[in-house]
Amino acid sequence: MADDELRVLGDRYEIHRRLARGGMAQVYLARDRSLDRPVAVKELVPEFATDPSFVERFRREAQAAANLSHPNIVGVYDWGTQDGTYFIVMEYVDGPSLSQVIRRDGPLHPRRAAEVAGEVAAALGSAHSRGVVHRDIKPGNVLLTSSGQAKVTDFGIARALSSADEDLTQAGSVMGTATYFSPEQAQGLPVDPRTDLYSLGVVLYEMVTGRPPFTGETPLAIAYKHVQDQPAPPSTVIPDLPVALEAVIMKLLAKRPGDRYASAEELRRDLGRFLAGEDTSAHKALAAAAVGAGAAAAATTVQRPVRGYHDDADPDQAEEPRARTGLFLGVLVLLLVVLAGLLFWFARSLNASDVEVPATIGLTRPEAEKVLTDEGFKVDVTEQANPTIEAGRVISQDPAPRTKAPEGSTVKLAVSTGPEKVEVPNVVGQAQLEAQNTLVAAGLKFRVESVENETVEPGTVVTQNPAAGEAVVKDTEILLQVSKGTGQELVPDVTGQTQSAAIAALQAAGFRIGGPQQQASDTVPSGRVISTTPAAGTSVKKNSTVTVVVSTGPQQVTVPGVVGQTEDNATASLRNKGFDVAVTTKTLPAGDANIGRVTSQSPGGGGTAAKGSTVTITVGVAAATTSTAPSTSSTTSTSSP
Repeated sequence: MADDELRVLGDRYEIHRRLARGGMAQVYLARDRSLDRPVAVKELVPEFATDPSFVERFRREAQAAANLSHPNIVGVYDWGTQDGTYFIVMEYVDGPSLSQVIRRDGPLHPRRAAEVAGEVAAALGSAHSRGVVHRDIKPGNVLLTSSGQAKVTDFGIARALSSADEDLTQAGSVMGTATYFSPEQAQGLPVDPRTDLYSLGVVLYEMVTGRPPFTGETPLAIAYKHVQDQPAPPSTVIPDLPVALEAVIMKLLAKRPGDRYASAEELRRDLGRFLAGEDTSAHKALAAAAVGAGAAAAATTVQRPVRGYHDDADPDQAEEPRARTGLFLGVLVLLLVVLAGLLFWFARSLNASDVEVPATIGLTRPEAEKVLTDEGFKVDVTEQANPTIEAGRVISQDPAPRTKAPEGSTVKLAVSTGPEKVEVPNVVGQAQLEAQNTLVAAGLKFRVESVENETVEPGTVVTQNPAAGEAVVKDTEILLQVSKGTGQELVPDVTGQTQSAAIAALQAAGFRIGGPQQQASDTVPSGRVISTTPAAGTSVKKNSTVTVVVSTGPQQVTVPGVVGQTEDNATASLRNKGFDVAVTTKTLPAGDANIGRVTSQSPGGGGTAAKGSTVTITVGVAAATTSTAPSTSSTTSTSSP
């Protein structure tokens, strides 16, 4: 697609293709012109752009996520509005969502599910430590990178814990996805970090079984089940699911928040124990509770009095049934002791054949296979890409190193094929910018070299290296030789550079400098280049004049005079001009004509200020009736357009 056909947001983000659509927004693959990198742009769909509540929710997502920085959270770089379109610029994750993986491949291996859940827990722990509850954890909001790393996205309904009174819904309403609701969300009750842990429990249940614990014909029916019904243990679907992991899932799905993990970090540690081959704290607690319940039942049975069949029988006649009952109990106890001994012997005999699994991670495939077969194990090998581990070496193994497994059982190895490779697209014959965008979308970098060519139109790719169709590692740099015609030069891309640096680069390329022209911009800092005429990548004659357009920063707007207006009218007038509004109050005597009206403003009316800056207005308020003399005081509040 030619550059002039691309839709551009914020004079910076070129929209290439749609990646996904959600309930209120669409996500596109875009290119950041200033930093020359792929980004994801989330755009509020037009039907919601005029609804203040949805716009506020959209703004909240940008604000909440931008304040979070963690390897397992999708980064937010920028947000803005253009021609009534609201958008958020985010890190581009080149990989599927967890929901797509489950739909495509079915249930995950328990270890893989625990790894993903652990990374999501790490992301939630970071958000919770900053007072932010996500409130919409679901497979669709977990993205997996090409290396398999999990990243949490969509903080659209996140809420600060310190702002319990601030909400985007009416009282008693709920926001989120019914399939992954916590019981307290379904009832419209206050939420805390343990709400996210319940939702993560639903996600973990779905990862290991391929389906969520509760389904229904309507969201209301599903929400009711979250409140009233107990989920079937996942082992009823996957019989060989490790009991230690099942205990973690069932603890997360506890109806009462107090019965779940106290924090995401506590959950992450327990998942780490499972991955290390240790017993989880959830399973230990469950086993202890079961033992306690069994002991109580046994005590009740032993202490229950033995009675005859008739309460009014002669004592001597009742003695014989008592003796028989005692004999029966004695024989029963003896049989139980013998059975316990047999079970203990059987368990010992089973364990006697268990062998410690040797460590193979980091070994080459032949080395690992030899080590395992020498110890009597079978080997099952799968290959997967890995950006950091050399091709042919073991990434992971199951069972884990130094755990016990039956002799002759199978050890599964994941062996690296090296960094992920992509096929180089054919860009010969494309315009330079179109070729660059094609390579970026494919996960590749580029370097441009201008060459004189009499037959190929200036600005068009003549050759590429590596050639089209070749498999290369992601982020490989592709050399593009671009025609500059005969006696012509390509205008270099100097957008985002300082004025002096841009002029130096253009002069070094053999151009004369026109302008510079100045233009306001909300996205390009003052003193940096917005664009050039002719545009970057255009082939023009040597010594031609290139005009540089330099940003003067945000647009300067005349501040309306609002002294004497009511607070509401003054605030509306200032917001319509693009200003934020800060309100202070001044106490006036009862009956003063300026009560409820603006008595002063800063900056004053008629002057100019940057669009988006704050104008402070002072509003008169009546003195309290208990006051004996007039007094002056002020308070401050701030509002944004």
